[in-house]
Amino acid sequence: MVHQVNFISDKYGELRKSETKVADYVLQKAEEVIHFSVSQLAEQSKVSDPTVIRFCRALGFKGFQDFKIHLAQNVIPAVRTIHESMNEKEEVPELVRKVFDANQEAIRSTFGTLDFSVVQKAIDELCTAEKIIFHGLAGSAAVAMDAHHKFFRIGIPCEWYSDPHMAIMAAAMMKPGQVFVAISHSGSTHDVIASVQAAKNAGAATIAIVSYAKSPLSKVVKHTLLVGSSETGYRFEPMASRIAQLCVIDVLSVGVSLLRSEEVISNLNKSRNAIANKRY
Repeated sequence: MVHQVNFISDKYGELRKSETKVADYVLQKAEEVIHFSVSQLAEQSKVSDPTVIRFCRALGFKGFQDFKIHLAQNVIPAVRTIHESMNEKEEVPELVRKVFDANQEAIRSTFGTLDFSVVQKAIDELCTAEKIIFHGLAGSAAVAMDAHHKFFRIGIPCEWYSDPHMAIMAAAMMKPGQVFVAISHSGSTHDVIASVQAAKNAGAATIAIVSYAKSPLSKVVKHTLLVGSSETGYRFEPMASRIAQLCVIDVLSVGVSLLRSEEVISNLNKSRNAIANKRY
């Protein structure tokens, strides 16, 4: 289906030949493109990743995410920027069902997407880590905090950062034998990738929990744990992917706990005893 997207059509004649390939694909498959990463659009358009970025900037956008938001506003009903499956006047029972269905589907999809051998490698890295840093921004920050809480409680030295400046400074001071875990739905955030690169340069192992296998983040980490989610990339706060990310964190913490069971059980007992008097 060809979409009328004026902000592309109006500047089509000003685009380079390679950029028109991107434009042609977007005009044909606009509703699919709003789910794509840069690499996916580049692959489908048969151009390079930098060409996609140049295409976005030629249209006046700051980058690919900015372009996708504007594209979605042109081809998707406004209410679907709140949630992909909602209608304007959703009754509460249907609203509840749709949100729960989306979250359950994200978990099922992630189970089918995860490479178990990579999960094992990630567990092994975390099990022997002298220190772990968890990093996520915006919605992924809550997942990073949850990861810190789980690994802290089982007695593994760890930190979490939601501030990009603090994260990159901490990453730069890491050492071999330590692990940096980046959590990102899009895998395309400059600050997250910069912190991962700093951790790599310092000799730390790197792990990403991300929704796009061909994202820029996936290309720079040692291990990629892929979260399955059908939600779009044009909303500022992904919902269902966050639930799937939390499930992956649970898998990692349980996996590490099983490998260090004696120590972990002792630490959990100490934690429980320490907070016993804080409850009624």
